[in-house]
Amino acid sequence: MEKWGLGYEELKKENPGLILTRISGYGQTGPYAQRPGFAAVAEAFGGLRYVTGEPERPPVRPNLSLGDSVAGLHAALGILMALYHRDAKGGSGQVIDVALYEAVLNLMEGTIPEYDKAGVKREREGMRLTGIVPSGTYPCADGAYVVIGANGESIFRRFMMAIRREDLARDERLASNEGRSKHIDEIDEAITAWTMRRKSEEALKILSEADVPSGPIYSAAEMLTDPHYRARGVFEDADLGGGDKVKLPRMAPRLEATPGEMRWIGPALGEHNTDIYGRLLATPQPS
Repeated sequence: MEKWGLGYEELKKENPGLILTRISGYGQTGPYAQRPGFAAVAEAFGGLRYVTGEPERPPVRPNLSLGDSVAGLHAALGILMALYHRDAKGGSGQVIDVALYEAVLNLMEGTIPEYDKAGVKREREGMRLTGIVPSGTYPCADGAYVVIGANGESIFRRFMMAIRREDLARDERLASNEGRSKHIDEIDEAITAWTMRRKSEEALKILSEADVPSGPIYSAAEMLTDPHYRARGVFEDADLGGGDKVKLPRMAPRLEATPGEMRWIGPALGEHNTDIYGRLLATPQPS
């Protein structure tokens, strides 16, 4: 931006209240500031990739560009804070510096203090969650997988009673998460033995009736047909023109008094060429 004469110091001469948001791989300062950065690199540099995947296997990536999405959310939050500072508190404009890797780092929970104070380096756990037991993904008789999170003391007891493992429900060794973490293999073996004898729909019904947090693993296909998604109107049809439509997620979060809405999904390719090239730039429109 500075090379084009559009740096913040120049722009704020015209508008002191200007808020400028900059999103880059490594931020605007530091020895790596000039390096190019994509979400994939930021996810690795920010620590997410290291803890993702199966033990004893190379790190894997989610089939999404999480770094970009999370950085966008951080940018939006930063803009809102800057607007509040300027408009509600009588402050000035400012620059918001969003680094992709720092946005990813903000997802990393306690990994830094765990290592800094205890020397514990969180590793890949596959379908488990380090230190939270039981919380994982379990196979069912129909080849599907279900996710179960029953790490609260009362939830764990209800869970064990629901799967007919009263012995584990009453086992003093497993009365706390600390104790369960020491016996995670025993617990997961008991859960897997139960889920493997039932189809996923049956297993989830039993768990739901016992108030045990659980759910299926959905693809887009299941999301579009699930009754809860439909009841809440999560998807809406966006007009592509010419009678063509596409389903897109509605805006979230939902504000009761001032709900968001989709009014425009963007221009068609080249829709504004005449206006930009002909009027603003006063140059012949490219063919």
